[in-house]
Amino acid sequence: MTIQIRAASQKDLPQLDELMFQLHSHHHESCPDFFKTPEEIEQEKSIARYLDSPECLVYVAKEDSGVIIGFVTGHFCELVSTVSKAVPMGSIDELFVLPAYRKTGVADQLLSKIEHTLIDYGVQQIFVEVWNFNQAAQSLYNKRGFSAHIHWLRKSVV
Repeated sequence: MTIQIRAASQKDLPQLDELMFQLHSHHHESCPDFFKTPEEIEQEKSIARYLDSPECLVYVAKEDSGVIIGFVTGHFCELVSTVSKAVPMGSIDELFVLPAYRKTGVADQLLSKIEHTLIDYGVQQIFVEVWNFNQAAQSLYNKRGFSAHIHWLRKSVV
């Protein structure tokens, strides 16, 4: 099986929308108290906005048959805060690989592609948010050299 990693295009939208739905479904099923249903998100957020924005990146992983088996999205921005220096940064926003293709290196290939593009555009740091329940994603990012930067803590008071 040969996997091709390439920039997404408008013709990929139907498959990307389906994969995004599966990603949001996984999040909702894993943590329904915090994540909206994929149907609710579908009304508010479309991967098409990434394709239309010059600051955003979308890469797809396609197998020989032409089926998209995974994708990664990200964007460029500048980290600005009242206490830290401005830093040109990149963000990895979504990463999803169909379950049948996990642990085959597809996610790693997608991350390599987006990281290289972000570096080529001059970012100094790359950030990603991973929820605590997603241990597989945390493991993948740790293997790629990501480490904890800020610890967000949460307490329910209701």
